[in-house]
This record gives sequence, C-alpha cells and structure tokens, in this order.
Amino acid sequence: MNNTPGAKPHVLILGGGAVGLSTAESLQKALGSEVAITVVDSRPYLTYQPFLPEVGAGSIDPRNVLAPLRKALPGAKVVTGTVSKISHEAKTVAVDIQGGAPLEISYDYLVVGLGSVPRTLPIPGLAENAIGFKWVEEAVAVRDRITAALAEAASTKDAEARKRLLTFTFVGGGFAGAEALAEVQDMVSDTLRYYPDLHAADVRFVLVEAMGRILPEVGEELGLYALKQLRERGIEVKLETFLNSCEGGHVKTSDGDEFDSSLIVWTAGIKPNPILAESDLPLNQTGRLDCLADLRVKDENGPLHSVFAGGDCTTVPDLASGEGKVCVPNAQHATRQGKRIADNIVRSIQGRPLVDYFHKNLGTMATLGLYKGVGTLMLGDRKVEVKGLPIWAMARAYHVYAMPTLPKKAAVVGGWISQALGRRDIIGIPESSTPRKAFELAASSTPKKK
Repeated sequence: MNNTPGAKPHVLILGGGAVGLSTAESLQKALGSEVAITVVDSRPYLTYQPFLPEVGAGSIDPRNVLAPLRKALPGAKVVTGTVSKISHEAKTVAVDIQGGAPLEISYDYLVVGLGSVPRTLPIPGLAENAIGFKWVEEAVAVRDRITAALAEAASTKDAEARKRLLTFTFVGGGFAGAEALAEVQDMVSDTLRYYPDLHAADVRFVLVEAMGRILPEVGEELGLYALKQLRERGIEVKLETFLNSCEGGHVKTSDGDEFDSSLIVWTAGIKPNPILAESDLPLNQTGRLDCLADLRVKDENGPLHSVFAGGDCTTVPDLASGEGKVCVPNAQHATRQGKRIADNIVRSIQGRPLVDYFHKNLGTMATLGLYKGVGTLMLGDRKVEVKGLPIWAMARAYHVYAMPTLPKKAAVVGGWISQALGRRDIIGIPESSTPRKAFELAASSTPKKK
C-alpha cells in the first residue's frame, strides 16, 4: 500500500483484454477518483475475439470489434507498450515503449490479465508460411488473401496455379479454427456468384485436426453434427491427422496427403503469455499463475496479498463445476473474473473480507456461418442442445450484449443490417499490408535528376 499521506492506491493492470478492461471499468464505478488506474497493453484497444470469424468473412467491419481503451476508460492512464519484466518483490513492472525509453511503473495492487499466445510447434515451414487467427489484423489478412486468391484464380489460365490459389488450409478444429473456417467458406460460397469462371468444385477447404473430433467444447453429439454439416458443405476434414510440414506453402499431412495451399491458418491451441516467465511471480507446471478462488495469485506459502490475476494466463478453481475443476479459458469467465477482481481490490482497500469467484456456466455456442451454429444452454441444472438458426441468433445476441461500449454494439448491428439489405462486401484490400508499394513503384519509375 502506498504510505504517502493522502496518496491514492495505485492499481496497475497488465493487459487491456477482457480481464483488464472489466477490472478497470468496475474499479472506476466503485471508487471513481479515489483510485489511480494504469493499464498497460501493446495495443491501445481491446479486441473482441468472438467476432473475429465474422471479420474474416467480411460480415463485420474490423474496427467495430475493437474497443479503444482510452475511450472506454476515461480518467485511467493507458500505456501502450510491452511488459518486459515483473518484479513483485520491488512492486515494479518494466515496460518497453516502441521508439521511446523504457518505463518502470510501481504499484500498490497488480492485476495480471496478459492472456495467451498461439501454441506453435517446430513444424518445417510453419513460422514462415502460416498465419494465426487471434488478432484483428490476422482476421483481416485472411479475408484479404482469400479475396485476392479468388480474383487471381479467375484471371489465370494456369491450372496448377489456380488449384493452389483456391486451396485454403486451417489447422485446429476447436472453436477458433472451426468457426473461422466455416465463416470464410460461407463467404467464398456467396462470393462465387460474382465469378462466372470459378465453380464451387474448384475451391478446396481443408481442416486438419489432431483429435478424433472437432469442437470438443460443445460435446460429442453436437461435435458430430457440426462435422457432418462441414463435410456436407464440401469442407475436407482430416481427423486424427497432423500437419507434418508446409514449406513454401506445400502442405504435407500425416495421412500421406500433399498439396499446395495459398493460405495456411494455424489455430491449434494456445499457451500462457511468455512474459510471465520474465517475472518473480510463481508459475505452475503449465506456465500459468495459480490463483485462489478469490483470484489472488498464490505460491507454496499462500496468497500474494496485492496480486490478482484472471483469464487465459491463470489456473482458477471453478467452484460451480465441482471439486478439482478449473475455469476454462473463455471470455465468459474472463469478463466476470475481472469484475470479481475489482470488487476484491475495493474490499482489500476498505479492509473487508474478500469474496470467492463463482460463476455457473451459461452455455457454449459456436457459429458455423450465416444462420448456422451449434451450442448448449444451461437451464437450471439441465443442459439443452440447440442447432441451426436459433443458436446462431442467440450467439449473435449474446456477443452484441458482451461487446464493450454502446457505439460499438450499434456499429456491429448496423453493419449486419446493411449486409442483409445489400449482401456482404466482396472487396478485399491485400495491398493494405504493403501500403507504400504503389508509391515506391511510382518513385522508382521517376527519371533521376541529372
């Protein structure tokens, strides 16, 4: 605690995602100007990740899934930088600022919501040729590459080049992979009406999954239903199959198949943010922070009284699911954990007892393209399985509700209405990744001054 007379307690929040934003918002509501809040993140916005598949499919404008931290948290200090070291013994955090001098920030209370990063494997060609699907720029790039591939394929007479251009590979059949693949396949099917030289049979979508099922989060029966739906749409799903290599875009899988692919999307798991290893905070064998039920980080001697954590980088007891269970890494838990962390910080400041985190699962939903989806809903103690249009509509409604800030909610819904009236936009902007290319080309053709 800051012992300076009249000083406000300083809460330092690492990560501006679901945990960080909900913690900061709840603290501001509870204490207002009585607390100093600093949020550190490498991006100055929250990315609402459940909407990324629709960004990749052109159903939602990319900026509408981003909540600017400075607008969402007026009065809080937002530092755009990367955490490089956490020293709890000294109660300081080192932050690297691009183009500026590093910062050292001290705190009274620390909230760790650093999330996760893709879990990659040492597969030949993966790092050079694949793309993830965790951030908005990745979802935009996937859409741009697919639309560019369609345009190029419609213009070429080279059969092998066309085959490569129209082959799209996704690795990982969990929520991220299955939803992203289903959405972009839906987009391509809709877009082909504008390409009379291309046919559905020309396009190959491949899903590579190491397990014997997809979407394990929704249960076995709904997973089988989703698998059947994807295969009926012409998507090639390879179960119990591994990606062996993808050098130069040439994909080799463990079932002996080989093919060239213009796009390889990697969604095969996550791991806790490696920044945690650069700290003196205690980590468990999975590289995560162990938390008590009240969301304080613990070590072998008990809780660290001024350090709280939540989200993907933690192991938190799931009191609603029974002894020994831990909270699954999803936005439903992360947002609510942030609110509980804020309440417990307020309680700590005021000298009141802390309260354990308890949240009963509301259900699990996955969208599989326009008007399609699967999911389970918890009605009391009863689990109800839902398919098709009803669960798709419920998923959209829930995510609009959960999307931070009213203007962003309105923008998402407005975009859906516009799309329903005029069909989805088929324009991609692949050159957005190299915006100076046209200018550099023009400059290179300008005669040199003698």
